[in-house]
Amino acid sequence: MRRADRRRQEAGLDRAARALQRARSGDLTGLRAILHGADLPVVVDELERMAPAQRTTAFRLLPRASGVRAFQMLAPAVQADLLGELGSRDVSRLIADLDPDDRARTLDGLDPDLARRLLAGLPEDERIKTQEVLAHEPETVGRWATPELVSVPEDATAGEALRAVQEGIGAAETVYVVPVVDAEHRVVGVVSLRRLLATDPEVPLSGVMREPISVYASDDQEIGANVVRDHGALAVPVLDDQHRLVGLFTVDDAMRVLQLEEDEDSARTAGTSRLAKPYLSTSVASLVRSRIAWLLILIVAATLTVNVLDYFEASLEQVVALALFIPLLIGTGGNVGAQAASTMIRAVAVDDVRFADLPRVLTKELATGVALGAALAIVAYVPAWFFTDGQVALVICLSLVVVCALAATAGGLIPLLARRAGVDPAVVSAPFITTFVDATGLVVYFLIAGAVLGL
Repeated sequence: MRRADRRRQEAGLDRAARALQRARSGDLTGLRAILHGADLPVVVDELERMAPAQRTTAFRLLPRASGVRAFQMLAPAVQADLLGELGSRDVSRLIADLDPDDRARTLDGLDPDLARRLLAGLPEDERIKTQEVLAHEPETVGRWATPELVSVPEDATAGEALRAVQEGIGAAETVYVVPVVDAEHRVVGVVSLRRLLATDPEVPLSGVMREPISVYASDDQEIGANVVRDHGALAVPVLDDQHRLVGLFTVDDAMRVLQLEEDEDSARTAGTSRLAKPYLSTSVASLVRSRIAWLLILIVAATLTVNVLDYFEASLEQVVALALFIPLLIGTGGNVGAQAASTMIRAVAVDDVRFADLPRVLTKELATGVALGAALAIVAYVPAWFFTDGQVALVICLSLVVVCALAATAGGLIPLLARRAGVDPAVVSAPFITTFVDATGLVVYFLIAGAVLGL
C-alpha cells in the first residue's frame, strides 16, 4: 500500500475510533455516518469497550449486514449482554441472520431456556443445520464446522462442478475449496475454485482434484486449527466417524480458535483464568474470581517453603547473611523456570516437541540452565563478596548454577508430563514450577552452604 493511501486509511480509523469513543459518552453526533464506513475491527473493538446500554445504541445504528458481521466477531459473553439489551424481535432476526456454526456458539453462551426458544423460532432448515452443529462436543472442530457448503460428485466434470458452485454459492459460506465426494458422501478429494475456472469444462474432476487435507468433527479445536494453519489452507473438509463430509473448517475460524487458545494459555501461565469479556467490560468480581483460585494454590504451596526455612533455621542463625540472598535465589530460579516452561508450552502446543523427545529436552534444558546459572554467577560474585565475604559469595554462585539448572529442567519437563497425563500444560506449569523452585532451591542453597561453610 502506498504511503498516502496508508495515511488516509489510518486517518479514517482514527476518526471512527474518536466517534465511537464519543458515543460511549452519549454523543451520537455523526456516529451513523462513521459506522457505515468504518473498518469493522475498529467497530468491534469499540463496541466491546462500551457500557451495555451505549453498546446497544451504537449497534442499532449499524447496517444490517455489518451488524451481523460485527456480532459474529464479538466475544460470546459480550454477545449475550447485547442480546439481553436488544428487543425480542431484533434478537430473533439477528440470530436468524447468523451462520449455523456462529449461531450455535452464540446459543451456547445464553440462558438454556432462551437458547431453546430462539432455536425453536428459526426456519426449519436453519434449525436443523444449527442442531447438527450443536450435536458436536464443545471445543471440538465440529462446533466450528459450517454445514453451508457446496460439494460435487467424483464422476462430474470441471464444467459440471463449476455450475454446481454457481447454483449453490448463495447458500454456501465459502466456495474457494470444493470437496469432491463419492456415492456415500465420503471425501475423495478437493478442488479449488481457481482450478475449476482455469480448467477445460470437459475435463473430469479426477484429473484436477488433489488429495484432501481433512480433520474429524471430534478432533480438538486446536488440533484442527493447527492443521489449517500448517497447510496454509483456506478451508478443510470436516468428517464424521464414518469418514463422511459434515462441513468445512474455514481459515478465519481456525485463526479465531488459535487466538482463543493463545489467550487461554497466556492467562493460565500467568496464574489466572482467561477473561470471558474484554478487560474494560469485565467486572471487579470477575477479575477476582479469575485470579483467586491460583493464589490460594500458591499460598498452600508456599507452606513447603516455610517448612524448609524452619528446618534450616540453625544454619541461618549461624550465618545471617545467607538470608539476604534468599529472595534473589528463589526469584532467579522462578524466572528461569518460567522462561523454560513458556518455551515448552508453545513447542508442545504446535507439536514441535513430543513426549518421545523427553531425553533430548532434558539434556538441552539442563545445559541451558547450567550456562545461564554460570553467567549469572559471574555477574553476582563481586556484589555478593562486597556485601558478605568470599565464602558466602561462593555459596551464592554455586547455588545459582544448580538452581538455574534445576529450574530450567523442571520448566522443560513439567509441560511434557502434563500433556502426557492429558492435562493442559498451561494449567499446571505455573504453580508446580513455583513450588518446585522455591522448595528445592532453598534445600540446594542450605546444603551447599553447609558443605562450603562447614555448618
